[in-house]
Amino acid sequence: MSDTETTSAHAPGAAHPLRWPILGLLGLAQLMLILDITVVAIALPHMGAELDLDRAALTWVVSGYALTFGSLMLLGGRVADVFGAKRVVLTGLAVFTAASLVAGLATGAPLLLAARIAQGAGAAMLSPAALSVVVRLFDGEERNRALGIWSALGGGGAALGVLLGGLITAGPGWAWVFFINVPVGLIVLVALTRILPDLPRAGSGSLDVPGAALVAAATGSLIYALIRAGDHGWFDAVTVLLFATAAAAYTGFAAWQHRASVPLMDLRLLSRRPVVAGIFVIAVATALMVGVFFLGSFYFQNHRHHGALTTGLLFLPVALVTMAAATASGRVIGRLGARVLAAVALVVAAAGFLVPVLWSGTAAMVVGVSIAAAGLGALFVVASATALGDVAPHEAGVTSGIVSTFHEFGASAGAAAVSSAAAASITARTGTSAGSGFDDAFLVATGVAAVAAGIALWLIPARGD
Repeated sequence: MSDTETTSAHAPGAAHPLRWPILGLLGLAQLMLILDITVVAIALPHMGAELDLDRAALTWVVSGYALTFGSLMLLGGRVADVFGAKRVVLTGLAVFTAASLVAGLATGAPLLLAARIAQGAGAAMLSPAALSVVVRLFDGEERNRALGIWSALGGGGAALGVLLGGLITAGPGWAWVFFINVPVGLIVLVALTRILPDLPRAGSGSLDVPGAALVAAATGSLIYALIRAGDHGWFDAVTVLLFATAAAAYTGFAAWQHRASVPLMDLRLLSRRPVVAGIFVIAVATALMVGVFFLGSFYFQNHRHHGALTTGLLFLPVALVTMAAATASGRVIGRLGARVLAAVALVVAAAGFLVPVLWSGTAAMVVGVSIAAAGLGALFVVASATALGDVAPHEAGVTSGIVSTFHEFGASAGAAAVSSAAAASITARTGTSAGSGFDDAFLVATGVAAVAAGIALWLIPARGD
């Protein structure tokens, strides 16, 4: 397909004929990136035993990927705008797939950690570039439906990862949590090479390297501070220093953007109400979902003494409900409006969080988290549709990068917050005090969801604003 054809294929009234298959392939690629977080987390004990990894190394197997992924996504989105989304999608997918093969073949910590960092770099290119393609290929109500499917894969992927991690680890072994990415990645890579259009670029090919370095350092410091806060406390000296470093680097980044001849991003994006509302919703939704998955996993395994595979099976209804809610929300958001849908979704989530507080036991936890997941699944659609609904084509990549970055902020903050709120329960395996810590954490989640519902009603623009 020629450049002329692919450029006009998604113009108003002439949608790209292969847009839905493209969405399916990009969604499958995105699902791999999301799965790779929770799948690997479940496999960590077996990985550590076979490779003789200490606690610090195991922590970095997860954190190294999350840090690289989160800190480079804004750059990845801008690179997609400047050099072309197709090129960045294919490059990111190739890097991620090759790094997955290396990770599976690793025989020690250095090679495994290097491979995980490379996976994060590939993911940081692929994820925002793929989302920008989705935004540019679809318009109107179809865009909402497409974002619903995209959000369903992202929201449900984390829960599915718990199940797949248990199945793979109990079956062929931990290395296959990486090896499984290779055939899937190659198939998607070949298919996208053939059908993904060359969308128009948004720049002349220049890139703001100092700005990219500053924002990567700032984001990496902030995410690491949030990760560390969960283990060492919010007022630990190193944690505070990391927060201060992040603040200084972001200040430097903002100052540089006003001076740079070709800035990495237009800071005025962050003054647009829809963008601010979208990143607020994505951060809250991700923080609550990751926090609840974190709590639920420890509750099932440490408090109720279920194994990893059983825990994964218990999360299956959570994943299915999340995906169903996100898909349905993509179909109704046009009729209800983002503001109403966000408020209703947050109230539903708050009600779900209360269930494990009012009733104890495995069934109550599954029911409560599933109800909460229905609300949170809808929020992912609200976030994407609000932040990306009216951006210009040349801003799609960098705005996708901003949304994706706040997704990682939310994930890190959620895990850190519940780790602090339920610290005693996470380490205790029996006793009344163990359960009370989980209750406290779920009450915090209920309060956050309720307050966020009020903020969403005020912050998200009404239709026509």
